[in-house]
Amino acid sequence: MNSYANMQTPATVRIVRNGEVCAVKCLNPGKVRHLSRQLPKAETLSNLSDLFQLLSDPNRIKILYALSREEVCVCDLSALLDMSESAISHQLRLLRALRLATSRRDGRVIYYSLTDAHVSNLLEMCLDHEKE
Repeated sequence: MNSYANMQTPATVRIVRNGEVCAVKCLNPGKVRHLSRQLPKAETLSNLSDLFQLLSDPNRIKILYALSREEVCVCDLSALLDMSESAISHQLRLLRALRLATSRRDGRVIYYSLTDAHVSNLLEMCLDHEKE
C-alpha cells in the first residue's frame, strides 16, 4: 500500500475579513473548522495575553513567587527584592489589576497574597517546565 494513501490533498479556503479576501491552503478543512469552534473568545484571548505580558517581568515573577509562599507586606518585599517600596507598590497594583494578588489590612500594615491557587499552580507548572 502506498504510504501516501491516507494523505489528503490540500483545499483552498477563502477567508473574508473586513471585505478583504485571502486564499489559504488547508490540508484538513474539517479539522480547521473543528478547532475554530473550540478557540476561546477574542476577549478571553486578549485577557490571557495581558496575563502573560504581566508575567514577562522577572521582578513580578519574584513577587508572585514570594506571595505563593506566604503573605508579605510591601516593606518586606522591598527588602527581599532590593527594590524601593514605591516600585514594589507599583508592581503590586499591576498584579492586583489582573486579579493575581489581593491584599488585607492589619492595622497600618497591608499584607499581600495570591488571589487563589490558580496563580500558584501556574507558577509551579512554569517552574516545572523550566526544569525539564
